[in-house]
Amino acid sequence: TISAFLFFRLDLTSEKRYSISDNTKKLLSGLDNKTHIKIYLDGDLNPGFLRLKKSTAELLDEFKVYASTDFSYEFINPSEANSAEARNKNYITMERRGMRAFTIYEKDDEGKAIQKVVFPWAEISYGKDTAFVNLLKNNPRLSGTENLNHSIENLEFELTDAIRIKAIKTTRKIAFLEGHNELPPEMVYDASVSLSKYFQVDRGALNNNPSILKDYQAIIIAKPETAFSEQEKFIIDQYIMNGGKVLWLLDGVRLAMDSLSTVGISPVIPLNINLDDQLFKYGVRIAPVLLQDMQCTQVPINVARPDEEAKFEPMPWYYSPLLLASPNHTISRNITEVKADFASALDLTVSQSSKVKKTILLVTSNATHVKMTPSRIDLNNMYDIDSKTYFNAGYIPIAAALEGVFPSVFTNRLVPEGIISNGEIKKESKPTRMIVVADGDIIRNDLQGDGENLQLLPMGFDRYAQREYGNRSFILNSILYLTDDEGWLQLRSREFKIRTLNKKVVVSEKKKWQLINVALPLILVLLFALIYTTMRRKVYTH
Repeated sequence: TISAFLFFRLDLTSEKRYSISDNTKKLLSGLDNKTHIKIYLDGDLNPGFLRLKKSTAELLDEFKVYASTDFSYEFINPSEANSAEARNKNYITMERRGMRAFTIYEKDDEGKAIQKVVFPWAEISYGKDTAFVNLLKNNPRLSGTENLNHSIENLEFELTDAIRIKAIKTTRKIAFLEGHNELPPEMVYDASVSLSKYFQVDRGALNNNPSILKDYQAIIIAKPETAFSEQEKFIIDQYIMNGGKVLWLLDGVRLAMDSLSTVGISPVIPLNINLDDQLFKYGVRIAPVLLQDMQCTQVPINVARPDEEAKFEPMPWYYSPLLLASPNHTISRNITEVKADFASALDLTVSQSSKVKKTILLVTSNATHVKMTPSRIDLNNMYDIDSKTYFNAGYIPIAAALEGVFPSVFTNRLVPEGIISNGEIKKESKPTRMIVVADGDIIRNDLQGDGENLQLLPMGFDRYAQREYGNRSFILNSILYLTDDEGWLQLRSREFKIRTLNKKVVVSEKKKWQLINVALPLILVLLFALIYTTMRRKVYTH
């Protein structure tokens, strides 16, 4: 037959949910080590997690078809144990290995509340290397059904991403720029560790050689506080003209943080780091304003009177807005709110090149106040406002992705003095990308304690609410997007439609459909047997 000689697979679904990308096929066909995957999704699961399990199995079956080496998987029930004590030991062991448990709450048929522990993790063994993949997207703003659907949409990216990290043979480099009081290494430690899975992460200052950045896939400029020289701007500009990628994390205003923490008052003035003309040429501007937002983190405030015992209550910290992530871009799609601190606004200017596409990634809520500069912050009367009239702006852009062909800011200008010119000065870039964020603190991780008790907190961690926001995902996705020449991140754009059942009908007609599903097949078999027997009798009686 033809099928014995010709290999083909058909996917008739509208969103091609059973098809894997060409990049995935190429990755799997190039594997040179045995791959085994343990998925800890088995046992007594609710319909949502059963759907996630089924989708994972279907995807891995597809992986097996294209894998060039031994590729296998198994499902494991982490709750299977001889006793409650043994089960708890299993849970503790998995938590220590980095696989965090999720607790889900359900109701049985009688309406009783049931609590279940689920470990939606995959453990990938590639040769002698091991990686852990969290299969569950958990955005608090979304329903359980939506989170599970997003988890299924991201399965191919999450699994192939982990395999790629272990199978990759080339070293790619990125760099944090230094020399302008940028965030020190300990303040970007979380970002450096997260990125080191994919890249060699370096740090360093620019000199007068334009080719100093040529070996780097991307550079990160994280919260500089002093002005860039014309020579440094030229080096960055020519790096971009040659196809380099930049993640700009810039503040628009300067605060006196020491004064704010001691007396509760700080002047707010524009921060000039001599990049305005360069960014304007590329199509954006960091507005020298300070944003306050009603959707923000909370801090404990002493609300007691001067002669009373201290009494702390959580109050909104308007200067730390929780930014909304755009669902329309692979970087920001399906991530939780991103925590900012003393953020400014991002203006998308009329680009001097029609070849630049701009996409907003992060915005404030619909209740924002724009504080012009120069002004001051006075914490003593921060809450003496009419919130209905004070927060009169909304959806202010904070971050944007720019992609295309950029004009050089040094077009029709002399090469800065001191630059070692080793070739033609380019006036238009190769097709490239950059991301501009009007808040340098988005990448910052805080420190807690001192000495031996010093603890590095994750990016976007709210120490008072003990909650981690989407900062790490945003930064990691941003760099992966900038350096993604093969289009891997496009897998995060997959969208499967949720086709939910009518719960009211399901409950009211449960018995009916159970009877149909069980009895109808039996009736059809008996009917077929009766017809077949009757026809045989007629044939053989003549």
